[in-house]
This record gives sequence, C-alpha cells and structure tokens, in this order.
Amino acid sequence: MQHPDSTPYTQTPNPMKYGLIAGNGRFPFLVLEGARKAGETMSVAALREETDPEIERVAERVQWLGIGQLGKMIRFFKGEGVQRVIMAGQVKHVQIFSGAIPDARMLKLLLKLPRRNTDALIGGVADELLGEGIELIDSTYFLQENLPEPGTLTKRAPDNRERGDIDYGLEIAREIARLDLGQTIVIRAKACVAIEAMEGTDETIRRAGELARGRLTVVKVAKPNQDMRFDVPVVGLPTIEAMLSAGATCLSVTAGKTLLFDRDEMIQLADMNKIAIVATSGP
Repeated sequence: MQHPDSTPYTQTPNPMKYGLIAGNGRFPFLVLEGARKAGETMSVAALREETDPEIERVAERVQWLGIGQLGKMIRFFKGEGVQRVIMAGQVKHVQIFSGAIPDARMLKLLLKLPRRNTDALIGGVADELLGEGIELIDSTYFLQENLPEPGTLTKRAPDNRERGDIDYGLEIAREIARLDLGQTIVIRAKACVAIEAMEGTDETIRRAGELARGRLTVVKVAKPNQDMRFDVPVVGLPTIEAMLSAGATCLSVTAGKTLLFDRDEMIQLADMNKIAIVATSGP
C-alpha cells in the first residue's frame, strides 16, 4: 500500500515568457495591452531612436538600446528568460540603413545578407534570435480581434467608381508589395497618383493629395506571402485623418492581414465623413 505522503511529484512546466521589440507608434502599447488581457507580462527592448518613452510607464521591464545593438538585445532577452518575442511598431527604413551604428553582432549579420531590404534584415534578426533559443512570433498574436473579416466595414460601401479604382489598384499594389517597395498605392480614375516608398502610408496619402486632391482611393495590401511576424500592414485614426486632408473617399485593406488600430473610433470617423472602408480577400 502506498504511503499517503508518497504521491508522485509532478513538475509544473515553466510558464512561457514573452519579449517585445518596440518600434514607434501605438503598436507596441496595443501588444502590451493585449498581453495583459491574456494574463501575460512582457520584457521590452525599446529602441532609443523610435520607441515612445511612455513605454516605461506601462511595461514592467524595459531595456533601452540602439537600433544596431543586436547583441545587447539578445543578452537582455536571455537574461530575462524570454522564449518568444514579438516585434511591433515601425522602425523607419532610413534609421535602419543610415542612422544605425551596428555592434559586432549586427555587423556580422549585415555582411551575410544577400540584400538590404526589410525582409532580409528582419529575417536575419529572426534567425539570430532563433539560434539563441528565442522564437520571433506573429506580431498579431495578442491582437487577433483587430484583424478584419472580408467585407465593408463602414456604413457606406464603395461606389462603382471606387470599386473600379480598387480593382485597378490591387493589381499594382500587390506587385509593389511583392517587390518589397511598399504596401500602399493611391488611385484616382484608374490612374496611379502615389506609391509608398520609405515615407509610410499616411505621408503617401498626403503626398497624393498635393498631386491630385479629391476623389482618391487608397489601397493598402499585405505582401503575397505576408510574414505576420513583421511589417504587418497597419491603419488607424491617423490614416483616416490623412485621407480627409487629401480628399480621399475610400480605403481598401487586406482582410485578415491588416491591423486596425482604434478600430471603433477609426470607423466612426470614416462614417462621419462618408469614407468607405472595405476589407478585401486576397494573397
């Protein structure tokens, strides 16, 4: 007969520990909020050139470092016992390729890259992390409710003119996304007004407004094989505000692969100004 005190010991598995590489904007804060709702805490690597200092108020553990300090970032995460990392928030391309001073580990990585585009660089960082037992995971992991289903999101659906511009714009936008040139294109009367380069979505929209104000359709797409770990398309209130300043009347995004920040407020502002927003299925 087994002694009552000899119950076999069952070891409790170590809880998963999460880290966050925080770029600029609200994306990192939304990830922290989503993680908190899920009962998780995160150790944050904050980029001096990009991250809002407010991050220190909402995160329990923050390590400040430069964009090029890959070795320091890995040492921080390993010291924190982090097993999974999320990358959230824009890091301006010009910062990566002209403003960063790389440490020895980053320099070694840069020398190995076949090309210097965003996918190659961040993919290389992901490989370096994985080599240290740290997995870079889907940046929308804690934000699934912010990904739209296919269909019209606003009270007003796109009209025939806007539908025509969307169809035309999707062909071009998917091609530039495939080439890693940008994710946004602005169309008017089936003519390309502006294509995103390094300036970002909202600045592309404003530039389009300077070139051909009014009756503009904005098409933002995910890449054909979008890696949801990084560079996920994002729109929010500033996008609608930029559209208003440019006289744009319609926004098309990729369903299931575009994050909508401040979704309710964004759609409310669009409805107030009769802007149509549609989530389109596609690669």
